[in-house]
Amino acid sequence: MCGIVGYIGNQQAAPILLNALKKLEYRGYDSAGLATITDSHVCIKKDAGTLVEVNTKHQLNELPGIAGIGHVRWATHGAVTASNAHPHLDCNQEIAIVHNGIIENHQELRSRLSARHRFTSDTDTEVIAHLIEEYASTGSSLEEAVRLTSRELKGSYAIAAVSAKEPGKMVAARKDSPLVAGIANGGNFVASDCLSFLEQTDRIIYVEDGECVILTGDKVSLFDNDGHEIKRTPSKASWKVDEATKQGYDFFMMKEILEQPQAIRHALMQDRTLMMEMALEILRARQVLFTACGTSRHAALIGRYVFSRLSSKFCDVVMASELGYFSDSVDKNTLVIAVSQSGETADVMNGVKKAKENGATIFSLVNVVGSSLARMSDRVAYLNCGPEIGVAATKSFTAQLTILYLLAYTMINRFDQGVGQLNAVSDLIADNLQHNGLEVPKIANRMSRKNDFYYIARGINFATAGEGALKLKEIAYVHAEGMPAGELKHGTLALITEGTPVVAICPGDYTFDETLSNIAETKARGARVIGVSDRQEPAFDEWIEIPEVDEIFYPLVSIIPLQLFAYHSAVARNLDPDKPRNLAKSVTVK
Repeated sequence: MCGIVGYIGNQQAAPILLNALKKLEYRGYDSAGLATITDSHVCIKKDAGTLVEVNTKHQLNELPGIAGIGHVRWATHGAVTASNAHPHLDCNQEIAIVHNGIIENHQELRSRLSARHRFTSDTDTEVIAHLIEEYASTGSSLEEAVRLTSRELKGSYAIAAVSAKEPGKMVAARKDSPLVAGIANGGNFVASDCLSFLEQTDRIIYVEDGECVILTGDKVSLFDNDGHEIKRTPSKASWKVDEATKQGYDFFMMKEILEQPQAIRHALMQDRTLMMEMALEILRARQVLFTACGTSRHAALIGRYVFSRLSSKFCDVVMASELGYFSDSVDKNTLVIAVSQSGETADVMNGVKKAKENGATIFSLVNVVGSSLARMSDRVAYLNCGPEIGVAATKSFTAQLTILYLLAYTMINRFDQGVGQLNAVSDLIADNLQHNGLEVPKIANRMSRKNDFYYIARGINFATAGEGALKLKEIAYVHAEGMPAGELKHGTLALITEGTPVVAICPGDYTFDETLSNIAETKARGARVIGVSDRQEPAFDEWIEIPEVDEIFYPLVSIIPLQLFAYHSAVARNLDPDKPRNLAKSVTVK
């Protein structure tokens, strides 16, 4: 996935675009570039590297002109090189485009166009510029050329295009990739995420699949794929500018870890009626499936345990990228609960679309109001945790868990009890953060030379082991596996040697004794055990203390010190926890 932004107005575009790209760099940081229009020609600067590196080298902010487009890249097609960086140009260097998504038929289009066009990159994106050039050469306006081009593209895309021949206009279009327009005083925007332009305006218009948006300095117009104008009232963005800043912290990830007590309280601000309606439909459904990716999938696994434990409702969890392969089992009697921070994850969206085609009801848990997933769902519960900029999910995970707990309590008609208990847990987490803020960095530093970690747990805590391991992999680049403790002896025990770190989530709940037995198995092979528990045990070589809570809430209090451990492990290795290599925040490509 990538981040795109466009601005057209009455101010120099480059500094505005550069500032906007800083807000989008969570979407990609392999390369960056800008293209502006001035004196009826395109000015372009781009290169491989982070936005800061590219700007330092090329002074992007000095590009002239009051209209332009910008891009930060997360590579999918083509290596991370200057030539593959966006924007891309047509042969005459009169049309510039930026793109987020994947063009699945790019090879076919490139073969068709290569006899008449000169390609300078290895990307799928460049075919878009040359297709627009083809249609513009026959007399089509920029908007008509973009519209005709979009009909030929297979895959996902959000495109923004400018032309030196029509300098007072910008055109953008989307299919299966996020796109939002912003209406400001003195100019207008289009971008992958409204966070990019919130400093200028919070008046936004969501662009739907198959639609095209035309921007001038004083107007934003929407059209369908046949060129018919669409009237849509602008809405107000739900986030504030300061929520997307570090506010004095070295990294967004630390800020977002520390925001989790507040994130839990905000996630509890749910409409009682909505929760009751969702709970009743879950109980009535013949089949309930969770679908999610990565961290959100771990939240879904815990949700499955909570639903079963509190309300005896059995659900299954299917990885979003695999859901389509189970479509034969999905029908009108199926309720799909899609869990996604961004609401734009391609694998989730594709699975949900197939489920809807089969008649399934769709519920979603998302953080981004107005996201694509939210708009296609029958019911939506919003996380309310504010923008999460760090690539590694933290507060969105705890917010997802909070809503899943609240739904489970609502399913047994104990909504108020759920709210009360979760508020109490958030207070315990706040106290525990202060304690672990001192102790966990010491443990992380002592373990910073270790490169193989095994996270084990049982029952409801198993998914916490998976999530803790994922965090360490994501940001510290350490091999880490999370597994049920009982599975150790079915293979993984062969990898445990003297000094191998084993992180055991072992709270004083119904899993304690059996997990302690598995810890003993690893100790007998020389493992160094990091115990995550409310009890200090002789078997623990290192102890990460968590508060004592009701057994179903241990995932909430266990995961946060594991996030801290991953964070401080990354810092101990001189890595940037906000920008892990090869990863992006919301993967909008399959």
